[in-house]
Amino acid sequence: MPQIDIRSTVLTAVIIMGVAAIITLIFGINHLVKGRKIPFFGKRQARMRRGWRLIFITLLLIPLAWVMLNFGEPVVYVFITPSPTATQTPTITITPSITITPSITLTPNITDTPSITSTPSIPETVEKDFEAEVAPNPETLFSPITFAQKIDETWQPIDPDEEFTNPIGQLYGTFSYNNMAVGSQWTALWYWEGELVYFQTRPWMDGTGGYGYTNWDPPDENWRPGTYEVQIFVGTQWKVSGYFIVTGEVATSTGIPTSTQTQSPTPSKPPTQTGTPTRTPTRTPTVTPSETRWPTATNTITPVPTRRQ
Repeated sequence: MPQIDIRSTVLTAVIIMGVAAIITLIFGINHLVKGRKIPFFGKRQARMRRGWRLIFITLLLIPLAWVMLNFGEPVVYVFITPSPTATQTPTITITPSITITPSITLTPNITDTPSITSTPSIPETVEKDFEAEVAPNPETLFSPITFAQKIDETWQPIDPDEEFTNPIGQLYGTFSYNNMAVGSQWTALWYWEGELVYFQTRPWMDGTGGYGYTNWDPPDENWRPGTYEVQIFVGTQWKVSGYFIVTGEVATSTGIPTSTQTQSPTPSKPPTQTGTPTRTPTRTPTVTPSETRWPTATNTITPVPTRRQ
C-alpha cells in the first residue's frame, strides 16, 4: 500500500479545499441568479438564503486553505515527530564489499611534492621478484592510503596523521580495496624524497574486497626527516599513492652498540685464569727437594709430598 508524507497530505488537503471553494461559489451564484426569477416570495427568499450561505462558505474555505498551506505542516510536526528517512545507509562503510567511486583513481591532491609528474612505475629490481601467475584485474580499486603508527584488530588506523615526529618505530599505511584478483601480484613501494627505501611484493591472498595495509618497521636511524611516498601496484599497474612527512632529528640507536662494547671485556677473563696454572710450576720445585731426601724410595714415597702439602 503506498504511503505519503505529511507535506504531501497537507498539499492534498489545500487542493481539495480550493476545489470545494470554487464549486461552492458556483452553486451559490447559481442559487442567487435563479432565486430572483422565482415569482413566489417564500421560495425566492429560501433560494436566495441558500445561495448566500454557499457564498459565505466559500469565503471561509479560501482563508482556511491559505492557513493550511502555510501553517498546517508545522502544526502537525508539533504532535507527530518526523521519522528520519531510510535512504542513507551508513553501514556501507563497514562492510567489506565497499563500492569505491572511480574518483579514488585520481592523482593525489598533495602539492608538496611537485617533482612527481609522471605515472609511477615499478623498478626492474623489484619486478624480478614477481611470483604470481594470475593476471591482475584491471578494474581493481584502492582507497586513499591512511597512515598511523598503530592499527586495531580490524586493520583500521588508530590516530591517523600526515606528519610524524621521530622516533617513529613501525608505521602502517591502511586502505580499502575492491575487485582484487586473488593470486595476482601486489606491490607496495616506500620512497623517501624519491629514493626507494623499502618495498613489499607478493601474490595477493587476502580476498577480493575489504581492508588491507602495508607496514615498515626499520631501525630508528632509517627514519630520516622529509617527505615519504607509498605507491601501491597491482601487477605493474599503479593504483594509488599516499604521502606523509617525518620531522625531528634522526633517532640513532647508540645505546645498543655501547652496551655490546662494554660487554666485550668479558672474553679477557680467560687470560686471568691462565695465570692460575702458573702456580703449579712453583709447587714442583718444592716437591723435588723432598724427593731427593729419600733417593732409595722415590717411587713409593711420591705420595708423601702430597700429604705434606
